Amino acid sequence: MRGKFQIFALLSLLVVPVLLLAQCAPAAPPAPTEAPPTPVEVPPTPVPPPPKENVAVYAHVTTFPDIDPSVSFSNDSAVTSNAYETLVWYNPPGSAEVLRPGLAERWESNADATEWTFTLRQGVKFHDGTELNAEAVKQAIGRTMSLGLGAAYIWDPVEEIIAVDDYTVQFKLKYPAPLDLIAASGYGAWIFSPACVEAQGEKASEWFNEGHDCGSGPYMVESYERGQRLIMKKFADYWGGWQPGQFDRVVFEVVEDPVVRQQMIEAGEADVTYELPRENLDSLDARPDVTVYTNPSFQNLVGLFNVRKPPLDNPKVRQALSYAFPYQQFIESVMEGYAVQAHGPVPTGMWGYSKDLFQYSYDLDKAKALLAEAGYPDGGFELLFTYATGDMDEQQVGELWKAELARLNINLTVQGMAWEAQWDLAKSDPMKAQDVFVMYWWPDYVSPYSFLFNMFHCEEEILFNLGYYCNPTFDEMIDRANELSGSDRAEAERLFIEAQKILIEDAASMFFYDVANTHILRSDIKGYVDNPAYPHVVFFYQLSR
Repeated sequence: MRGKFQIFALLSLLVVPVLLLAQCAPAAPPAPTEAPPTPVEVPPTPVPPPPKENVAVYAHVTTFPDIDPSVSFSNDSAVTSNAYETLVWYNPPGSAEVLRPGLAERWESNADATEWTFTLRQGVKFHDGTELNAEAVKQAIGRTMSLGLGAAYIWDPVEEIIAVDDYTVQFKLKYPAPLDLIAASGYGAWIFSPACVEAQGEKASEWFNEGHDCGSGPYMVESYERGQRLIMKKFADYWGGWQPGQFDRVVFEVVEDPVVRQQMIEAGEADVTYELPRENLDSLDARPDVTVYTNPSFQNLVGLFNVRKPPLDNPKVRQALSYAFPYQQFIESVMEGYAVQAHGPVPTGMWGYSKDLFQYSYDLDKAKALLAEAGYPDGGFELLFTYATGDMDEQQVGELWKAELARLNINLTVQGMAWEAQWDLAKSDPMKAQDVFVMYWWPDYVSPYSFLFNMFHCEEEILFNLGYYCNPTFDEMIDRANELSGSDRAEAERLFIEAQKILIEDAASMFFYDVANTHILRSDIKGYVDNPAYPHVVFFYQLSR
């Protein structure tokens, strides 16, 4: 133990001087400090500009008289058809099926078409955020029926609407009717949220026409300057969804001057228009940046004969006059091929049309012979032909016909009138009214009944039968055909064609021509398909740039 202690003591004595020397030694110089790194400027991450809106401009020919979906019955369908939807849509001619689902996914009727059931699409929102259901359908159509304006009469067969459950709506009818066709009408068949109508109360119609809507369609009305411009924006929650290239906004510019509309199309300031001068269409179509679409329409020009007063109360006189118009000459020289001679009152391409129906042709010798049989071998009478002031085609029909009738010693006075004045004269005493009332007709819903009933069915109070034609046999035939339209469309079509034979034989009207639908679009617009069931409507959801 003693030896270990001695060694430890010796080591301690050696360590102390070393520590003392370490404490007395000068301090080591500090290590050199490195200069801080020069800061590197990092450029800010570029913020991409907001995506440019895809905007379509429709240079529209006329103003929009009323955009209340229950009342709209004119050119305002260009707007309503993009903001609202129907239970069923009518397909363009040539489609595999006449109808396709809209807000209803499927529908069916009982055997005699007096009860119709529609199963609604689920997950559809209105623009006010409420959801589509059977009660909304019931109230929307109920409002249209109760207002009784516009095309409300199309629902006349309906006796009761029942919301069976949230997504099933049933219609009970007073008499058989093609409710599937009626539900596809571009007028009076729009479905809208009842909540927004209730919120506006008695001022609902005024609210709509200030520039609002509450439909379920792909676009919402954003702003409205009456007579000038209406802007729509896409509805983000549209049930159909959205794809790149579809339009974010649609601008309807009211441009009445066709020269200005053409300049806008050529300059790319407008994407869509119609009713440009026919003589310019070929040169426009030749441009690489413009496409002209020409298709049959469900629209025709008729000249309703006043069958009540002499000499047009005699069918032979009416037949004679029907032989005195140069149909093909007019179509080629004035219409420049953008029309076809009519085969009766139902236009080309529509169900109920038949190319086998008799056509009158230009034959003055035949006309003279018929006049002689009627007791007018030397003509010698005067007729008044009225048309809508400003319609150059109608005016030229009258002027050309006047020249031909003069060769038969018949004086035709061609008188342009404001539509209201022309209509008022026609609804007055037939014995003092015009002899020939010229107008265009297109269907409310796509059925021959729309043409045959409105213009030729017996009427106690004159509305659209402005030639005053009345034939009980004809009436019975078309009424029966209409009833069968919902259950046996083939038989209905046969009856409608047979009924037209009666009208043509009676020469109840001049059936001048069926109008072509002509629309002009910029060539970078894709997806356009004309649908004459909805005249001059462009469904912008179907388009992309």
